[in-house]
Amino acid sequence: MPPADWTPPTEEVTLADIEAAELGLAGVARMTPLEPCRPLSARVGGPAWLKCENLQRAGSYKVRGAYTRISRLTDAERANGVVAASAGNHAQGVAVAASLIGTPATVFMPVGAPLPKIAATRGYGADIHLIGETVDEALVEAENFARRTGAVLIHPFDHPDVIAGQGTVGLEILEQCPDVATVVVGVGGGGLISGLGVALKALRPDIRLIGVQAVGAAAVPASLAAGRPVRLAAMSTIADGIAVGRPGELTFAHLSRTVDEVVTVTEEDISRALLMLLERSKLVVEPAGAVGVAALMAGVVDVKPPVVVLLTGGNIDPLLMVRVIEHGLAAAGRYLRIRVRCGDRPGQLAALLAEIAQQGANVVDVEHQRHDQRLRLGEVEVGLAVETRGSEHSDHLVTALRESGYTVTPDRALD
Repeated sequence: MPPADWTPPTEEVTLADIEAAELGLAGVARMTPLEPCRPLSARVGGPAWLKCENLQRAGSYKVRGAYTRISRLTDAERANGVVAASAGNHAQGVAVAASLIGTPATVFMPVGAPLPKIAATRGYGADIHLIGETVDEALVEAENFARRTGAVLIHPFDHPDVIAGQGTVGLEILEQCPDVATVVVGVGGGGLISGLGVALKALRPDIRLIGVQAVGAAAVPASLAAGRPVRLAAMSTIADGIAVGRPGELTFAHLSRTVDEVVTVTEEDISRALLMLLERSKLVVEPAGAVGVAALMAGVVDVKPPVVVLLTGGNIDPLLMVRVIEHGLAAAGRYLRIRVRCGDRPGQLAALLAEIAQQGANVVDVEHQRHDQRLRLGEVEVGLAVETRGSEHSDHLVTALRESGYTVTPDRALD
């Protein structure tokens, strides 16, 4: 039971609200495809599907809630414009929705928001302000702006219209996969999973709904344990789209009733999931959009198939993608970073590289270090980044180098 110092909101989003939102979104949001995923099917022992909201207009499901909210404003409210706070996806959803409806949009984004998301939001016609380090700080400024100007705040998750709009994803899932037994989705502030919970549980109460958060930004498990929304003291995750320090009042009231389980995944889990989606499914997904896949791959949750996993967004910075792919390769044991000590004499480096090539590995980076007080006279240290076929191959390579007389250590400085 919730503690006495927290009173749940009396507002309640219903199935009828979500069905009305679906009608309003006709011609605006597309029905995104449901794609089979063989690697996940093999892991869960039955059909596993990917609901590709990364292919939605503006690159995420967010346009559903933003358009539903803005379309229901009065003419007077639209004249004053709308304002939002977001790390990127909600910003783009609001910008697209506002441009379609014909109302000015102002968006506050954290200073560290990905540049492609900033550029895309500006490209959709919104006025951008960069402020603060987190979405929570940007939201405070958006609320102040709304009070000063009369602009309507389009909250990223904590509003009935937003929840209803996001819940339309659930209606599509049931239409595309009528026998679905489990739905897995990433959770930030809780708008999407709240809408899913209302839609799915109203029509198929037997469906198991599982939420996933990054371990470095997991406010929902703490909130569920406390029986009320709890704010995290700090957050750290590559999944910026779900880095929300506290679930909303309204979303917490809904998700606490409808969500069956909430689990967490590590940064390594997320990296591996992104790599698998890129390699095996040919899908570009941002870190926040891949946490559901990460949970299944990491085995942190037991699921009953058929399973539908939501890919909630695909707006990833290309530079981050490069780092994530490298991290994912390392996490999967396919990207080995080592330091090798050997004699400093002509031909030694060539011999070392030849040995690595003989073992079937590919060297992608070399750093030659002669001037280090830890090295003995006549000794050199070589830092290597090597592509391998997996953990077993990496172990075999290290063993072979040591048997050839080299001193091999993990390169912690590059980890």
